[in-house]
Amino acid sequence: QVQLVESGGGLVQPGGSLRLSCAASGNIASITHMGWYRQAPGKQRELVASITKSGRIDYSDAMKGRFTISRDNAKNTVYLQVNSLKPEDTAVYYCRAIATIPYWGQGTQVTVSS
Repeated sequence: QVQLVESGGGLVQPGGSLRLSCAASGNIASITHMGWYRQAPGKQRELVASITKSGRIDYSDAMKGRFTISRDNAKNTVYLQVNSLKPEDTAVYYCRAIATIPYWGQGTQVTVSS
C-alpha cells in the first residue's frame, strides 16, 4: 500500500507560480514511477509530468517549458513547480504513484484567476 498526500494548491493570479508537493508513505520501496496529472472542469485527466525511480523525467508535450518535476528522496516527496500560470491551468492536480498498481492522491485545487 502507498499513500499520497498533495499540497500547495490555491488561488493564484495569472503569471504567478506555485510549487505543488506530493508526499508518499507506506511501501515506498515498491514505487517505480511517480507523476503529476491534472483534470480541468469538464475535461479528462491528463498527464503533466512523471519521474521514474532511476530519475528519468518525461513531460507531456503541452506542458514543456512551464512545468518542472523534481523529487526529494530523503523526504519521499515529489514536487511540481509551475510558472507563468494561465487561467487554463485551473484544475485539480493529482499525484500518482506506480507500485505494481497505480495509487492516486486526493488532489489539490489550483485556480488561476485575477
